[in-house]
Amino acid sequence: MSKVIKLKKGLDIKLNGEAEKLVLNASQVNFCGLKPTDFRGLTPKLNVKVGDVVKAGDILFIDKIHPEIKFSSPVSGTVEAINRGERRKLLEVVVKADAEILYKDFGKTEINQLNRDEVINRLLDSGVWPVIKQRPYDIIADPANTPKAIFVSAFDSSPLAPDYELVLKGQEKDLQTGFDCLKKLCNKNVNLGIRANVTPSLFTNLQNVDITSYAGKHPVGNVGIQIHHTNPINKGEQIWVVNIQDVAIIGRLFNEGRFDARKVIAIAGSEVSKPQYYNTVLGASIQELTAGQLKNEVEQRIISGSVLTGTKVEANGYFGFYDNQIVVIPEGNNYEFLGWATPGFNKFSASKLFPSFLCPKKRYTLDANYHGERRAFVVTGQYEAVLPMDIYPIFLLKAILAQDIDQMEQLGIYEIAPEDMALCEFVCTSKIPVQQIVSDGILLMIKETN
Repeated sequence: MSKVIKLKKGLDIKLNGEAEKLVLNASQVNFCGLKPTDFRGLTPKLNVKVGDVVKAGDILFIDKIHPEIKFSSPVSGTVEAINRGERRKLLEVVVKADAEILYKDFGKTEINQLNRDEVINRLLDSGVWPVIKQRPYDIIADPANTPKAIFVSAFDSSPLAPDYELVLKGQEKDLQTGFDCLKKLCNKNVNLGIRANVTPSLFTNLQNVDITSYAGKHPVGNVGIQIHHTNPINKGEQIWVVNIQDVAIIGRLFNEGRFDARKVIAIAGSEVSKPQYYNTVLGASIQELTAGQLKNEVEQRIISGSVLTGTKVEANGYFGFYDNQIVVIPEGNNYEFLGWATPGFNKFSASKLFPSFLCPKKRYTLDANYHGERRAFVVTGQYEAVLPMDIYPIFLLKAILAQDIDQMEQLGIYEIAPEDMALCEFVCTSKIPVQQIVSDGILLMIKETN
């Protein structure tokens, strides 16, 4: 029986548009984009030019600072475009996909026959290594280091999150191989977090994992929260984290000998006509994924990733490297006359300001409207009520704004990622961009430690 950790703090946000538990095949992927902007702290160096023909697994770009870390094409085809932004910043490498994907062969291998260095080299050469991230800083793991532990969360507690039990059904072999591989990297069992009080699932039968059950409200499913309550990070230590779907991608690399970037994603949200799960591939075109599925009744915001932590993308954009869902909500670029004075029966409130809190199971249609403007940064206790971590969030944010490195270290910068404080931003009366401040603080720490 696994250990159970119960968290009292947090907030569940019930939204309209949850995906039906049915997996369909998405339309043919014609264009696929890999975005260097998905990787914090990355300085990319191109390995291809427009017109080059690539297979799935061929290198598109590398990390200029750590050239052993490579980023591969998820599909075969022709490099269609290399899009740049201000000061020639590399934004996207777009590949026009073949009708049938051709894979670069890395060779099938029994994981038990490989040592740690051979596993690392295979992950690096194939471009699969970037799925492994490290804490602190939530950046791509350094293959030269050895972590004190590896953590994987088998559930997502955020609004409209995908059900990984459904997503990974039938992939038990690849999952097990992926976990065997991760065990080689840290020389011990991998820590797997599952939701408490659920019926036995495919995750409980996995080998080479130490299972811990977690009960509570969001962000209980965040791997950073799970690390904090089971194996906190101290200065000089590293813990590696991997998304549960990416564990299956690692497994397929060794079972099939190829970089198979297939994913099952949820397309959800109140502005999706029929929210469902779809088989697709990493980096697929948003326009192709959402074609014919949006209501188009109001102006919309398309989000690659969670509604709390994802990235706003245009319809002609591409699915994020670490994302497992697309959420579409109203943009909310309208003013509500005397909105603060209305009864608010259909408004969600984390502070029980509106009488809607009397209906805890009710689902809401929320938009991206701030419903206010930036105000003074004051101590209200709102952050502490939704953050199940033993830190002082407001004082940490102020230390980041002041660029006080010593205070940032003492107040917990090593333990957090922007996603861990997403609820703080959601409930903030002062409309403080909490996640951006945390991200800036992490980049400052990376700059100071390099």
